[in-house]
Amino acid sequence: MPDEIRLAFAHPVERATAMASAIGGVLDRISLRDHIETVEIGAFQAERGTTQRIRFNVVVEVRPFVGPIDDDVDRILSYDRVTEAITSALAAERLNLLETLAERVADLILVEPQAMRVFVRIEKIDRGAGALGVEIMRDRARDRDSELDRDQSTAAQVMPPQPRVVFLDNAAISSPYLSGWIDRMVTAGMPLILCVGLSGPSPVAMAGLAQRRIDLLAIEQNAWILAAHDRRCIVVGTRTELDWAMKNGQISVWAPSKIVLDAVDGPAATLRDPVALAAWFASQIGASELLVAGADLPVATVPVRVITLDAA
Repeated sequence: MPDEIRLAFAHPVERATAMASAIGGVLDRISLRDHIETVEIGAFQAERGTTQRIRFNVVVEVRPFVGPIDDDVDRILSYDRVTEAITSALAAERLNLLETLAERVADLILVEPQAMRVFVRIEKIDRGAGALGVEIMRDRARDRDSELDRDQSTAAQVMPPQPRVVFLDNAAISSPYLSGWIDRMVTAGMPLILCVGLSGPSPVAMAGLAQRRIDLLAIEQNAWILAAHDRRCIVVGTRTELDWAMKNGQISVWAPSKIVLDAVDGPAATLRDPVALAAWFASQIGASELLVAGADLPVATVPVRVITLDAA
């Protein structure tokens, strides 16, 4: 028992050594010790809008190289692949859980053909007197049965839906021609996502993060107002829900809080410029175009044009 407790808190390289027999013998290992990143992460409200340090310890067991290495870095699994996996996982989106981050780092490392098993330990070091963290172990043997599913999933994502994103101002939302216009847009055969701005003047807070939350809630209130005008319009807040809706012909009204707050590189414009926010969202979702009703055209990375909601 004392040895098990010691191993539980030892560096993952010692865990790897102790578990060598689990996959048929000792493998070569590379390790990353005490790698620190400063990021925004965490599920608690106190962790929003602030950064904290997290520490990574990673061990990768690799298939021994057959033949002379010839001192050639291209023939081995480079340490850079480990740090790049961490950087990529952190850059993808803001995360709530260390468990999610550890899984993504492990998955990225196991993509490397030499990697056979990986130990990932991640700890928050600013959340208390000690370090709070998780450790996972993943290996090819465990994941072999799911490799086909991952390949099929990857293939399905090669050509993601390219929706048409539409910004509607408040006059457009209340227009008597709204449903008829949606009828015409649905028959165009392209996924449709609707965006709105604030429903009206919202409370003013002295703190920037509080104001950001208030404005996001005001936009989402307006999204529900739009959805009440046409039952086909469903308020949606996550990327997973949006992907499902686009693949299944559902009309979505974007509720922006989660995607905006979880974005690593969020919108530069103020939330009180809702057309610019819609343009940012259109670029994030890979839209084919952005249509704007009742507002000036924003600067955007996707094609933009003005539309008019009328009886025609």
